[in-house]
Amino acid sequence: MRHLKAGRKLSRNYSHRKAMLANLAASLIEHKSIITSTPKAKEARGLVEKMITFAKRGDLASRRQVLRVIRDKTLVKELFEEIAPKYQDRPGGYTRVIKIGNRRGDNAPMAIFELVGYEGVQAQKIEKARQKRESKEKDREKSKTEPSETPQE
Repeated sequence: MRHLKAGRKLSRNYSHRKAMLANLAASLIEHKSIITSTPKAKEARGLVEKMITFAKRGDLASRRQVLRVIRDKTLVKELFEEIAPKYQDRPGGYTRVIKIGNRRGDNAPMAIFELVGYEGVQAQKIEKARQKRESKEKDREKSKTEPSETPQE
């Protein structure tokens, strides 16, 4: 029984899960919005919120705490100098998880995981990809309906 065992295992061992969540946090800081599975986003949410809270403090000890998780110094600098000041007056809730349906291949629930205040970054990418996909389908249908122009003998 899993009494008093909080958190999701995500079908990974401890070290793999820790590395994956750190990579998700780094990607979110870099891109401001990412698409991932809903359970991963929900699990990474706590870690990212904690990193932003450390960054809001802004002292050396906080920077070292963040560097334990996010090992890219340029991302940590961006977090402390650009992202954290934006949330200075906000007492929490720096991230948002928006469910977008299930993945085609394995039907896994997917979500947009984004920083509050950086909305629309991923939505624009999704819309552009959808339009591109629809235009390809139209071209494919058009080529099927038109007879092929092969010479008849």
